[in-house]
Amino acid sequence: MTNPLLGFFAPWIISAGILGLHVVLPARTIEGYATDGRGERLRYRINGLPTFAVGLAIWVVAGSSGAMPWEWLWQHRWWGAAGACALGISLSVVAMRWAPSTGRPLIVQCFLGRAENPRLFRGRADAKMVLYLVGAILLQLNLLSFVAHHVLAYPDDPSPGVILHAALLTWFVVDYLVFERVHLYTYDLFAERVGFKLIWGCLAWYPWFYCVGLWAVAALPNPGAPAWLLVLAPLTFFAGWILARGANVQKYAFKRDPDRPFLGRFRQTSISDGRRHLLCGGFWGVSRHVNYLGEILMAIGLALALGRPSEPAPWLYPLYYVLLLGPRERDDDRRCAAKYGELWERYRERVPWRIVPRLY
Repeated sequence: MTNPLLGFFAPWIISAGILGLHVVLPARTIEGYATDGRGERLRYRINGLPTFAVGLAIWVVAGSSGAMPWEWLWQHRWWGAAGACALGISLSVVAMRWAPSTGRPLIVQCFLGRAENPRLFRGRADAKMVLYLVGAILLQLNLLSFVAHHVLAYPDDPSPGVILHAALLTWFVVDYLVFERVHLYTYDLFAERVGFKLIWGCLAWYPWFYCVGLWAVAALPNPGAPAWLLVLAPLTFFAGWILARGANVQKYAFKRDPDRPFLGRFRQTSISDGRRHLLCGGFWGVSRHVNYLGEILMAIGLALALGRPSEPAPWLYPLYYVLLLGPRERDDDRRCAAKYGELWERYRERVPWRIVPRLY
Protein backbone atom coordinates (compact mmCIF):
# COMPACT_ATOMS: atom_id res chain seq x y z
CA MET A 1 0.00 0.00 0.00
CA THR A 2 2.59 2.52 -1.15
CA ASN A 3 0.60 4.02 -4.02
CA PRO A 4 1.22 7.81 -3.91
CA LEU A 5 -2.11 8.47 -5.60
CA LEU A 6 -3.92 6.64 -2.81
CA GLY A 7 -1.92 8.66 -0.28
CA PHE A 8 -2.96 11.88 -2.04
CA PHE A 9 -6.65 11.00 -1.84
CA ALA A 10 -6.48 9.57 1.69
CA PRO A 11 -7.63 12.88 3.27
CA TRP A 12 -10.56 13.00 0.84
CA ILE A 13 -11.63 9.44 1.64
CA ILE A 14 -11.16 9.78 5.40
CA SER A 15 -12.96 13.15 5.51
CA ALA A 16 -15.94 11.70 3.63
CA GLY A 17 -16.00 8.77 6.02
CA ILE A 18 -15.95 11.01 9.09
CA LEU A 19 -18.78 13.11 7.64
CA GLY A 20 -20.79 9.94 7.04
CA LEU A 21 -20.20 8.73 10.59
CA HIS A 22 -21.22 12.11 12.02
CA VAL A 23 -24.47 12.08 10.05
CA VAL A 24 -25.55 8.51 10.82
CA LEU A 25 -24.39 8.07 14.43
CA PRO A 26 -26.75 9.08 17.27
CA ALA A 27 -26.25 12.59 18.60
CA ARG A 28 -27.43 15.07 21.20
CA THR A 29 -29.11 18.18 19.87
CA ILE A 30 -27.94 21.34 21.61
CA GLU A 31 -28.76 25.00 21.16
CA GLY A 32 -25.76 27.14 20.21
CA TYR A 33 -24.96 30.84 20.39
CA ALA A 34 -25.18 31.60 16.64
CA THR A 35 -28.52 32.67 15.20
CA ASP A 36 -30.27 32.20 11.88
CA GLY A 37 -31.73 34.91 9.65
CA ARG A 38 -34.75 35.23 11.95
CA GLY A 39 -32.64 35.74 15.06
CA GLU A 40 -33.38 32.29 16.47
CA ARG A 41 -30.58 30.24 18.02
CA LEU A 42 -29.26 27.45 15.81
CA ARG A 43 -29.33 23.89 17.05
CA TYR A 44 -26.45 21.46 16.57
CA ARG A 45 -26.07 17.69 16.58
CA ILE A 46 -23.19 16.84 18.94
CA ASN A 47 -21.56 13.42 18.59
CA GLY A 48 -17.84 14.14 18.32
CA LEU A 49 -16.74 11.49 20.82
CA PRO A 50 -18.70 8.59 19.26
CA THR A 51 -17.49 9.60 15.79
CA PHE A 52 -13.92 9.78 17.11
CA ALA A 53 -14.22 6.37 18.81
CA VAL A 54 -15.63 4.63 15.73
CA GLY A 55 -13.04 6.25 13.47
CA LEU A 56 -10.18 5.05 15.69
CA ALA A 57 -11.73 1.59 15.95
CA ILE A 58 -11.71 1.32 12.15
CA TRP A 59 -8.03 2.39 12.12
CA VAL A 60 -7.14 -0.22 14.76
CA VAL A 61 -8.97 -2.98 12.89
CA ALA A 62 -7.24 -2.05 9.62
CA GLY A 63 -3.84 -2.00 11.30
CA SER A 64 -4.20 -5.17 13.36
CA SER A 65 -5.64 -7.16 10.45
CA GLY A 66 -2.79 -6.21 8.13
CA ALA A 67 -5.11 -4.41 5.72
CA MET A 68 -3.11 -1.24 6.34
CA PRO A 69 0.36 -0.72 7.83
CA TRP A 70 0.23 1.00 11.22
CA GLU A 71 2.52 3.73 9.84
CA TRP A 72 0.66 4.17 6.56
CA LEU A 73 -0.08 7.89 6.97
CA TRP A 74 3.57 8.48 7.89
CA GLN A 75 4.68 6.71 4.71
CA HIS A 76 2.45 9.03 2.68
CA ARG A 77 2.75 12.14 4.84
CA TRP A 78 3.85 14.41 1.99
CA TRP A 79 1.28 13.09 -0.45
CA GLY A 80 -1.35 13.23 2.27
CA ALA A 81 -0.51 16.84 3.09
CA ALA A 82 -0.69 17.73 -0.62
CA GLY A 83 -4.05 15.97 -0.93
CA ALA A 84 -5.38 17.79 2.13
CA CYS A 85 -4.29 21.13 0.65
CA ALA A 86 -6.05 20.28 -2.61
CA LEU A 87 -9.19 19.24 -0.72
CA GLY A 88 -9.18 22.49 1.24
CA ILE A 89 -8.79 24.59 -1.90
CA SER A 90 -11.48 22.64 -3.78
CA LEU A 91 -14.05 22.99 -1.00
CA SER A 92 -13.18 26.67 -0.62
CA VAL A 93 -14.13 27.19 -4.27
CA VAL A 94 -17.41 25.32 -3.68
CA ALA A 95 -18.11 27.45 -0.59
CA MET A 96 -17.61 30.64 -2.63
CA ARG A 97 -20.45 29.57 -4.92
CA TRP A 98 -22.65 28.52 -1.98
CA ALA A 99 -23.63 31.97 -0.80
CA PRO A 100 -24.13 35.42 -2.33
CA SER A 101 -21.45 38.10 -2.26
CA THR A 102 -20.93 39.99 0.99
CA GLY A 103 -19.87 43.14 -0.87
CA ARG A 104 -16.31 43.00 0.45
CA PRO A 105 -13.24 42.75 -1.85
CA LEU A 106 -13.17 39.42 -3.68
CA ILE A 107 -9.87 38.32 -2.13
CA VAL A 108 -11.31 38.96 1.35
CA GLN A 109 -14.43 36.97 0.52
CA CYS A 110 -12.31 34.08 -0.76
CA PHE A 111 -10.19 34.03 2.39
CA LEU A 112 -12.81 34.72 5.06
CA GLY A 113 -15.80 33.22 3.26
CA ARG A 114 -19.35 34.22 2.42
CA ALA A 115 -21.67 31.69 4.07
CA GLU A 116 -22.21 32.21 7.81
CA ASN A 117 -23.68 28.92 9.03
CA PRO A 118 -24.19 26.48 6.13
CA ARG A 119 -26.06 23.31 6.97
CA LEU A 120 -25.67 19.90 5.31
CA PHE A 121 -28.03 16.95 4.89
CA ARG A 122 -31.14 18.94 5.83
CA GLY A 123 -29.63 20.27 9.00
CA ARG A 124 -28.15 17.02 10.30
CA ALA A 125 -24.66 18.49 10.02
CA ASP A 126 -23.25 22.00 10.49
CA ALA A 127 -20.37 22.76 8.10
CA LYS A 128 -18.21 24.43 10.76
CA MET A 129 -18.65 21.66 13.31
CA VAL A 130 -17.92 19.02 10.67
CA LEU A 131 -14.73 20.81 9.60
CA TYR A 132 -13.41 20.92 13.17
CA LEU A 133 -14.40 17.29 13.76
CA VAL A 134 -12.69 16.10 10.58
CA GLY A 135 -9.56 18.08 11.43
CA ALA A 136 -9.42 16.63 14.94
CA ILE A 137 -9.75 13.01 13.81
CA LEU A 138 -7.27 13.44 10.94
CA LEU A 139 -4.78 14.90 13.41
CA GLN A 140 -5.28 11.93 15.75
CA LEU A 141 -4.77 9.42 12.94
CA ASN A 142 -1.57 11.21 11.94
CA LEU A 143 -0.34 11.09 15.54
CA LEU A 144 -0.94 7.36 15.78
CA SER A 145 0.74 6.68 12.45
CA PHE A 146 3.76 8.88 13.18
CA VAL A 147 4.29 7.29 16.60
CA ALA A 148 3.85 3.84 15.07
CA HIS A 149 6.68 4.64 12.64
CA HIS A 150 8.96 5.68 15.50
CA VAL A 151 8.21 2.60 17.60
CA LEU A 152 8.64 0.27 14.63
CA ALA A 153 11.95 1.95 13.74
CA TYR A 154 13.31 1.79 17.32
CA PRO A 155 11.48 -1.08 19.04
CA ASP A 156 14.19 -1.57 21.67
CA ASP A 157 14.58 2.07 22.67
CA PRO A 158 11.70 4.34 21.63
CA SER A 159 11.85 7.94 22.77
CA PRO A 160 9.65 8.65 25.84
CA GLY A 161 9.35 12.21 24.51
CA VAL A 162 7.69 11.08 21.28
CA ILE A 163 5.15 9.05 23.24
CA LEU A 164 4.58 11.90 25.72
CA HIS A 165 4.16 14.46 22.93
CA ALA A 166 1.58 12.27 21.18
CA ALA A 167 -0.25 11.62 24.47
CA LEU A 168 -0.50 15.36 25.22
CA LEU A 169 -1.74 16.14 21.71
CA THR A 170 -4.26 13.31 22.07
CA TRP A 171 -5.47 14.95 25.27
CA PHE A 172 -5.82 18.19 23.28
CA VAL A 173 -7.99 16.45 20.67
CA VAL A 174 -10.15 14.48 23.10
CA ASP A 175 -10.59 17.54 25.31
CA TYR A 176 -12.05 19.45 22.37
CA LEU A 177 -14.54 16.66 21.71
CA VAL A 178 -15.50 16.29 25.39
CA PHE A 179 -16.25 20.03 25.55
CA GLU A 180 -17.68 20.22 22.03
CA ARG A 181 -20.77 22.04 23.26
CA VAL A 182 -18.62 24.77 24.82
CA HIS A 183 -17.13 25.64 21.44
CA LEU A 184 -20.58 26.56 20.17
CA TYR A 185 -20.07 29.74 22.18
CA THR A 186 -16.61 30.62 20.81
CA TYR A 187 -15.87 33.24 18.18
CA ASP A 188 -14.94 30.68 15.50
CA LEU A 189 -18.38 29.08 15.59
CA PHE A 190 -20.71 32.03 15.93
CA ALA A 191 -18.87 34.79 14.07
CA GLU A 192 -16.57 33.39 11.39
CA ARG A 193 -17.76 32.63 7.88
CA VAL A 194 -16.92 29.48 5.95
CA GLY A 195 -14.09 30.28 3.53
CA PHE A 196 -10.54 29.30 2.72
CA LYS A 197 -9.27 30.26 6.17
CA LEU A 198 -11.62 27.90 7.99
CA ILE A 199 -11.83 25.11 5.40
CA TRP A 200 -8.15 24.82 4.51
CA GLY A 201 -7.21 25.48 8.12
CA CYS A 202 -9.29 22.56 9.42
CA LEU A 203 -8.54 20.08 6.64
CA ALA A 204 -4.86 20.76 5.96
CA TRP A 205 -3.20 23.02 8.51
CA TYR A 206 -4.75 21.60 11.67
CA PRO A 207 -4.16 17.87 11.04
CA TRP A 208 -0.75 18.16 9.35
CA PHE A 209 0.97 21.20 10.85
CA TYR A 210 -0.05 20.64 14.49
CA CYS A 211 2.11 17.49 14.51
CA VAL A 212 5.09 19.30 12.95
CA GLY A 213 7.22 18.27 15.93
CA LEU A 214 6.70 14.59 15.10
CA TRP A 215 7.47 15.23 11.44
CA ALA A 216 10.91 16.34 12.59
CA VAL A 217 11.76 13.68 15.19
CA ALA A 218 9.69 10.53 14.57
CA ALA A 219 12.48 9.09 12.41
CA LEU A 220 15.20 9.96 14.93
CA PRO A 221 16.47 7.78 17.81
CA ASN A 222 15.83 8.42 21.49
CA PRO A 223 17.80 11.57 22.44
CA GLY A 224 18.03 10.56 26.08
CA ALA A 225 16.24 13.63 27.40
CA PRO A 226 16.70 14.37 31.13
CA ALA A 227 13.85 13.40 33.43
CA TRP A 228 13.31 16.98 34.59
CA LEU A 229 12.47 18.02 31.02
CA LEU A 230 9.92 15.22 30.68
CA VAL A 231 8.32 16.47 33.91
CA LEU A 232 8.45 20.17 32.99
CA ALA A 233 6.74 19.54 29.65
CA PRO A 234 3.42 18.14 30.97
CA LEU A 235 3.41 20.65 33.86
CA THR A 236 3.66 23.50 31.34
CA PHE A 237 1.06 21.90 29.08
CA PHE A 238 -1.51 21.33 31.83
CA ALA A 239 -0.95 24.79 33.31
CA GLY A 240 -1.92 26.13 29.90
CA TRP A 241 -4.82 23.70 29.62
CA ILE A 242 -6.26 24.87 32.95
CA LEU A 243 -6.15 28.49 31.77
CA ALA A 244 -7.55 27.84 28.29
CA ARG A 245 -10.21 25.30 29.22
CA GLY A 246 -11.17 27.05 32.43
CA ALA A 247 -11.59 30.39 30.65
CA ASN A 248 -13.70 28.90 27.86
CA VAL A 249 -15.93 26.94 30.24
CA GLN A 250 -16.40 30.02 32.43
CA LYS A 251 -17.40 32.13 29.43
CA TYR A 252 -19.76 29.39 28.26
CA ALA A 253 -21.46 29.28 31.67
CA PHE A 254 -21.66 33.08 31.81
CA LYS A 255 -23.27 33.41 28.38
CA ARG A 256 -25.86 30.80 29.25
CA ASP A 257 -26.73 32.32 32.63
CA PRO A 258 -24.80 35.38 33.94
CA ASP A 259 -26.41 35.11 37.38
CA ARG A 260 -25.56 31.48 38.01
CA PRO A 261 -22.39 30.87 40.11
CA PHE A 262 -19.52 29.36 38.13
CA LEU A 263 -19.10 25.66 39.01
CA GLY A 264 -21.95 26.20 41.43
CA ARG A 265 -19.71 28.08 43.90
CA PHE A 266 -18.07 31.19 42.43
CA ARG A 267 -20.05 34.35 41.76
CA GLN A 268 -19.56 35.65 38.23
CA THR A 269 -18.01 39.13 38.42
CA SER A 270 -19.06 41.37 35.53
CA ILE A 271 -19.68 44.95 34.52
CA SER A 272 -22.82 46.10 32.75
CA ASP A 273 -24.38 49.08 31.03
CA GLY A 274 -27.88 47.83 31.86
CA ARG A 275 -28.28 45.86 28.65
CA ARG A 276 -25.00 44.08 28.11
CA HIS A 277 -22.61 42.29 30.45
CA LEU A 278 -18.87 41.74 30.25
CA LEU A 279 -17.19 39.08 32.35
CA CYS A 280 -14.24 40.50 34.31
CA GLY A 281 -13.67 38.04 37.16
CA GLY A 282 -12.19 34.60 37.62
CA PHE A 283 -10.05 33.60 34.66
CA TRP A 284 -11.22 36.67 32.76
CA GLY A 285 -9.89 38.96 35.47
CA VAL A 286 -6.34 37.69 34.87
CA SER A 287 -6.08 39.11 31.35
CA ARG A 288 -8.46 40.00 28.53
CA HIS A 289 -7.43 36.88 26.62
CA VAL A 290 -6.15 34.51 29.27
CA ASN A 291 -7.30 31.64 27.04
CA TYR A 292 -4.67 32.68 24.48
CA LEU A 293 -2.00 32.52 27.16
CA GLY A 294 -3.17 29.00 27.96
CA GLU A 295 -2.96 27.90 24.33
CA ILE A 296 0.58 29.28 24.00
CA LEU A 297 1.67 27.46 27.17
CA MET A 298 0.20 24.20 25.88
CA ALA A 299 2.16 24.62 22.65
CA ILE A 300 5.37 25.25 24.60
CA GLY A 301 4.74 22.13 26.68
CA LEU A 302 4.33 20.08 23.51
CA ALA A 303 7.61 21.37 22.11
CA LEU A 304 9.43 20.57 25.36
CA ALA A 305 7.95 17.08 25.52
CA LEU A 306 9.93 15.90 22.50
CA GLY A 307 13.10 16.24 24.59
CA ARG A 308 15.03 18.20 21.98
CA PRO A 309 15.01 21.87 23.08
CA SER A 310 17.66 22.77 20.48
CA GLU A 311 15.70 21.25 17.57
CA PRO A 312 13.98 24.19 15.78
CA ALA A 313 11.08 22.37 14.07
CA PRO A 314 9.01 21.59 17.22
CA TRP A 315 9.12 25.29 18.13
CA LEU A 316 7.28 26.20 14.93
CA TYR A 317 4.06 25.17 16.68
CA PRO A 318 4.28 27.61 19.64
CA LEU A 319 5.62 30.29 17.25
CA TYR A 320 2.53 29.81 15.11
CA TYR A 321 0.31 30.44 18.14
CA VAL A 322 2.17 33.64 19.03
CA LEU A 323 1.92 34.94 15.46
CA LEU A 324 -1.75 33.93 15.22
CA LEU A 325 -3.08 35.06 18.59
CA GLY A 326 -1.23 38.37 18.87
CA PRO A 327 -2.94 39.94 15.81
CA ARG A 328 -6.21 38.18 16.64
CA GLU A 329 -6.22 39.80 20.09
CA ARG A 330 -5.73 43.22 18.48
CA ASP A 331 -8.55 42.60 16.00
CA ASP A 332 -10.85 41.39 18.75
CA ASP A 333 -10.03 44.44 20.86
CA ARG A 334 -11.02 46.76 17.97
CA ARG A 335 -14.20 44.78 17.30
CA CYS A 336 -15.24 44.86 20.95
CA ALA A 337 -14.43 48.57 21.25
CA ALA A 338 -16.76 49.27 18.31
CA LYS A 339 -19.46 46.96 19.68
CA TYR A 340 -19.45 47.91 23.38
CA GLY A 341 -18.15 51.48 23.35
CA GLU A 342 -17.81 52.99 26.83
CA LEU A 343 -18.49 49.62 28.47
CA TRP A 344 -15.36 48.23 26.79
CA GLU A 345 -13.31 51.15 28.11
CA ARG A 346 -14.48 50.30 31.61
CA TYR A 347 -13.50 46.68 31.00
CA ARG A 348 -10.02 47.72 29.86
CA GLU A 349 -9.58 49.64 33.10
CA ARG A 350 -10.67 46.63 35.17
CA VAL A 351 -8.52 44.17 33.20
CA PRO A 352 -5.51 46.10 31.79
CA TRP A 353 -3.45 43.15 30.53
CA ARG A 354 -4.09 41.85 27.02
CA ILE A 355 -2.71 38.29 27.24
CA VAL A 356 0.18 37.91 29.70
CA PRO A 357 -0.40 39.52 33.14
CA ARG A 358 2.10 42.27 34.00
CA LEU A 359 3.90 41.75 30.71
CA TYR A 360 1.53 42.29 27.78
